[in-house]
Amino acid sequence: MLLNGTGEMIDAHEYPATTEEMIEAYGERTLELPNGSESVEEVLARLDSETFESSEEVRFAVYSAVSKKAVGRVGYSDRDPTPLGSPYAPEQVSF
Repeated sequence: MLLNGTGEMIDAHEYPATTEEMIEAYGERTLELPNGSESVEEVLARLDSETFESSEEVRFAVYSAVSKKAVGRVGYSDRDPTPLGSPYAPEQVSF
């Protein structure tokens, strides 16, 4: 995810700050994601209203609220076996 300078602005913001204050200040900023982009307002609007005590809390909130546009391959994991019945399971091959 590319914050396009938004991260530095979030770091410089005075805290504590509410979700609404962050949207007002940075809502029009665009986040570039692997499969598209979203505005900070779109991302933070998915969250309940809260008060952030630091820029780290805002960053974690943004990271947790981005849509599936931020995911490379939905349902992919090179570490876990695909669960039975998963819509992402590969087609069975008969030899």
